Amino acid sequence: MDTWLIVVIVIAGLFALVLLAVFGRFLSLWIQSVVSGAPVGLLDLFMMRLRKVQPSVIVLNRISAKKAGLDLSASQLEAHYLAGGNIERVVRAMIAADKAKIDLPWDRATAIDLAGRDILEAVRTSVDPKVIDCPSEHGGRSTIDAVAGDGIQLRARARVTVRTNIAQLVGGATEETIVARVGEGIISTIGSAESHKRVLENPDQISKTVLSKGLDSGTAFEILSIDIADVDVGTNIGAHLQTDQAEADTKRYQAEAEQRRALAIAQEAEHTAEAAKNRALVILAEAEVPKAMAQAFRDGNLGIMDHYRMQNVVADTSMRNAVAEGEDGPEGG
Repeated sequence: MDTWLIVVIVIAGLFALVLLAVFGRFLSLWIQSVVSGAPVGLLDLFMMRLRKVQPSVIVLNRISAKKAGLDLSASQLEAHYLAGGNIERVVRAMIAADKAKIDLPWDRATAIDLAGRDILEAVRTSVDPKVIDCPSEHGGRSTIDAVAGDGIQLRARARVTVRTNIAQLVGGATEETIVARVGEGIISTIGSAESHKRVLENPDQISKTVLSKGLDSGTAFEILSIDIADVDVGTNIGAHLQTDQAEADTKRYQAEAEQRRALAIAQEAEHTAEAAKNRALVILAEAEVPKAMAQAFRDGNLGIMDHYRMQNVVADTSMRNAVAEGEDGPEGG
């Protein structure tokens, strides 16, 4: 009996040592959670390790939430951890929201975190609004360029003060949308102005007009103010456009004139060819006259005296023409 008792004691001791070795590493966390008023079961800590969850992360964040007045169970924290969320930032964000009297329940906070948004930064921005440069520094442009009604280009820079809208953070548009909408509003406002001088006189009119359009609709932010940081006068776009239009019109008119000149040359060539054709027909007709006269002599229709009288008439006509040309010479003119 003594031998069996010793064996039992040895086995019990070994079992106790194994339990101590297994749970010893969780003992300090368990004691810390109990002392802090946010108890987590020792077996739960062991099961967390089996589920590849860091028990220290769960315990420390549960203690932080409890001390801040938030009652978050270990199962809630563990579920969010297993889902791939950042427990520490979620808990810190909920603590900050609770102190700032912002409604941020656990389900919404975890949904925002799992959506890839920085929940802690969102709460901070909701408490302390931030300023967004428009255009963005990473956009590759330093100004928003627009042309007023008189053709003068204006280059503007704006600063947009926004506050995070926690309720629309999931599914809401980001800062890029705010920058794009504000830029579009500035371009539209400047473009609708009759003169660039009016814009320079009242630059705050741009911010008032843009702010009244509700550009934060559907975004994760609430626009508090739009301030025009600077407005510079650019180039005279209207004059450049008129110059380009004049050059284009000149080239078009030159092309049309060249087309008309080519048509006139073609018509002149056609007329010259027609005149040459008519002269050839006249020469052919004149060549038929001697033949006709010879035939008339043979047929007895034309006598020698008739021929002489006709030659006299031709000679007289030639002389009269020569005299007439002499009178129309330099002195006559």
